[in-house]
Amino acid sequence: MGKRSAFSEKARDKAQPHAHSSLAGVVIDAGGLIALERSDRRVGLILEAAQLSRSRVLIPATVLAQVIRDPARQARIQRLLQREGTELVPLDGIYAQAVGLLLAKTGLSDIVDAHVVVCAQEGDFDVITSDARDLLRLDPLLAIVAV
Repeated sequence: MGKRSAFSEKARDKAQPHAHSSLAGVVIDAGGLIALERSDRRVGLILEAAQLSRSRVLIPATVLAQVIRDPARQARIQRLLQREGTELVPLDGIYAQAVGLLLAKTGLSDIVDAHVVVCAQEGDFDVITSDARDLLRLDPLLAIVAV
């Protein structure tokens, strides 16, 4: 499948409280945010490991738009957005161009998936997803944490 994920290993090992990861962070796609909202234990452990290691957690704005429906009722997502180390990545000019180039290169058309991949590629981040197949079509070497 994709590259081996250190964050998934940390989640599996339940992360030592003072361990510091050499990874820069994780990107969460729509499936990852939905899993978070459903109290998925594995996503919780991965995010806890990221926070303990002071790693960045990126949420592409396109992903948030795909998932958010009632912010008042989606409290877990709101808490994640407010947490130190979490960044909402806009689809601005630079990212829009990178997304467009990736889609042209692969012949695919899903802007949200491409935004996730571009965010992950930029920092060599792992991706928390429920749809690894589509993301790996955009980048077969992507480090995937399947939920």
